[in-house]
Amino acid sequence: MNILKFDGWDLLLFRLPGGVVLLIGGIVIAAMVWYYFWKLPRRSASVRYSDLSLVRTGYKTTRQRFRPLVYLLRVLAIGLLFVALARPQIGNERRDVETEGIDIVLVLDVSSSMMAEDFKPENRLFVAKDEISKFIDKRSTDRIGLVVFSRSAFTQCPLTLDYGVLKNFLDQVDFGMIEDGTAIGLALATGVNRLIDSPAKSKVIVLLTDGVNNVWEIDPLTAANIAKTMNVKIYTIGIGKPGAAMYPANDPLFGKRYIYLPNEIDEESLSKIATATSGKYYRARSEDELNRIYSEIDQLEKTKVKVHQYMQYRELFFIWMMAGFAVLVLEMILSQTYFRKIP
Repeated sequence: MNILKFDGWDLLLFRLPGGVVLLIGGIVIAAMVWYYFWKLPRRSASVRYSDLSLVRTGYKTTRQRFRPLVYLLRVLAIGLLFVALARPQIGNERRDVETEGIDIVLVLDVSSSMMAEDFKPENRLFVAKDEISKFIDKRSTDRIGLVVFSRSAFTQCPLTLDYGVLKNFLDQVDFGMIEDGTAIGLALATGVNRLIDSPAKSKVIVLLTDGVNNVWEIDPLTAANIAKTMNVKIYTIGIGKPGAAMYPANDPLFGKRYIYLPNEIDEESLSKIATATSGKYYRARSEDELNRIYSEIDQLEKTKVKVHQYMQYRELFFIWMMAGFAVLVLEMILSQTYFRKIP
């Protein structure tokens, strides 16, 4: 990354910063412009005439109309010289980043119960995907993967640093990808399997669901114990408002309608899963609450980054000084030739 700075000069007894030089130059230029365009036209004439209206309204040649440009060239030249005196430098920045990487697998429930629209005007899955996307945006140096589950579980996106690709895969998540059900144990096992060969010092699973495990190929607590032996920490999130929630249903006669069904979140099991791996269980009853939960997890699982910064500067003083003198010479030539005033 290129950085421009004005270094100033070390004088005998003190240092004159580049910013001070530019400030002085700005004052000088402002005074010159004020004098030429405001003070000089109002100065009293040496020879008084009875009436100048005829002269003022007379035809002006091209030289007369553009003569102020010569003075503006002088102002520009002085401005360029002041910039040169401020000692501009351009630097190339180099950074060496040392990071203690964190590998995170996001496990998302896509069962039909996530269609509940208790987070109006959207359903639970839509809100969850939105908050997960915000969580991904907050990371910068960690590998993140995505596992989705219902009756079974599969890896939607492996661990990656390409967050753009990850978010594209997240956008593609929808209902009907898997046969309906809630296989929390299988989902955790799939997430742990993604982290088996991970060299990261910290490995994390964030599980979001709104139901109760009803597929017993792998018991959720057994999967949690496997995660513990692999040094994988699990955060669990139960999503849904207390009480009954509205679910959309397709009626062959009347089309889409809504039915009320009770929320069934196995908070006890989700809490035990998190506790077994030194993680934490959260309950999200609103979109704002879910946002705070992901923000808290983001803060708890921050990557330690050490940055070593190096700067190499190149002097631009000579370029600006030569540009200033070139404009000044041009002003002198024009003022003594084409725009010369005849006494």
